[in-house]
Amino acid sequence: MSTSTILKWITGACEAFLGIPFLGGIFILANGWVPLIVMFFLHVITLVLSVRAGENKYGSITGIITSIIGWIPVVGMIMHIITALLLFVDAGLSSKQNKTKVY
Repeated sequence: MSTSTILKWITGACEAFLGIPFLGGIFILANGWVPLIVMFFLHVITLVLSVRAGENKYGSITGIITSIIGWIPVVGMIMHIITALLLFVDAGLSSKQNKTKVY
């Protein structure tokens, strides 16, 4: 499994946590929006690694957008959930593609 795929699983799990109604919002507010900044940089790193590996990048791009607009209460929650789903699908497809590659 490539590093970018592992990061997609990790960032997907973090986005899923941040998308939990009230709990994710409380976590973000309690930490002064720092989780959004951390997620932004994790998504950028994942995007760079995905591009280098030739993997799908739509989950990371959506994650970057989510990190930018995630401070809006209801919109942020919905975007975190959508991003988590996209990252999980992206990571699953990347894992499947890596298994079929012959080295």
